[in-house]
Amino acid sequence: MRVIQVSEAGGSFELREREIPEPAPGEVRVRVQACGVCHSDSYAKEGRFPGVSYPVVPGHEVAGVVDAVGEGVHGWTVGERVGVGWFGGNCGHCEPCRRGDLVNCQNKPIPGVTADGGYADYLVCRAAALARVPDDLPAEEAAPLMCAGVTTFNALRRSGARAGGLVAVLGIGGLGHLGVQFAVRLGFETVAIARGKEKEELAGRLGAHHYIDSEAENVAEALSRLGGAAAILATVTSASAMSAALGGLGARGKLIVVGASGDPLTVTPGQLIGGNRSIHGHASGTSMDSQDTLAFSALTAVRPMIETMPLEQAADAYERMMSNQARFRMVLVTGSS
Repeated sequence: MRVIQVSEAGGSFELREREIPEPAPGEVRVRVQACGVCHSDSYAKEGRFPGVSYPVVPGHEVAGVVDAVGEGVHGWTVGERVGVGWFGGNCGHCEPCRRGDLVNCQNKPIPGVTADGGYADYLVCRAAALARVPDDLPAEEAAPLMCAGVTTFNALRRSGARAGGLVAVLGIGGLGHLGVQFAVRLGFETVAIARGKEKEELAGRLGAHHYIDSEAENVAEALSRLGGAAAILATVTSASAMSAALGGLGARGKLIVVGASGDPLTVTPGQLIGGNRSIHGHASGTSMDSQDTLAFSALTAVRPMIETMPLEQAADAYERMMSNQARFRMVLVTGSS
């Protein structure tokens, strides 16, 4: 089988041939049909995550078909359409697992980071990592929903905002363009926030009820004029943009951070104490959260905006994604059906 591997931190993508792996007990083999290219693939490519062992095959936005089932696996059969995301299954014995907090398992493998992922014709993963893919959702559209999709959908549905409440999505990129769609379909009065006027038309097509150009007006003041946001989903990687929006939260509003930034947020205690406001970090979700995301997307016609490339062009697809040339998600396709 073909794989695209990275042999060392900072190394190049290499096309290699490997033997097709056999699933161990508790594992399944997935025949990959499509794999999204995510900014987080840089964790494997550049060695920016603990536990990466080289050579490694990146890719944690996988859609495909169950190809083989290991001993002791129940509930999955060969031929079923499945997705695999950041959540690679949980151990069941660490404290977070024992408390039911599976997404924070201390021993979970991460496909494409600490275990081989989806830049390949096949991958092997724990059965607990699988999410079912609806029949009417094409593989290349399902793949990005396994990370960008579940991250935004899960954050919004757990935000505490009520239907009809004001919810803002900060940034209309790979995460934000999905966040806007989910917010609208979940029944929120949706505000899209981005830099410049050029994204206003796109925001409207995605269903946003309001658009704020962060270059032309004060974001916090604009949100306050609308009544204050019950939640702001921060998909950008700019800590300064998140900090600037914080004052636009309404009473008990939440700034939900899903965009990773290495810079600190600027916040005063008074901004949080007044109105009981809060800042929350949000991880992606479990395999069932991903399955919910896929089902909701199929039901409500939420779709990622994608560009596809064949597996062999993984380096080009990665470069387009990392340089923000893609609009909005790159997806590698294997040609398998």
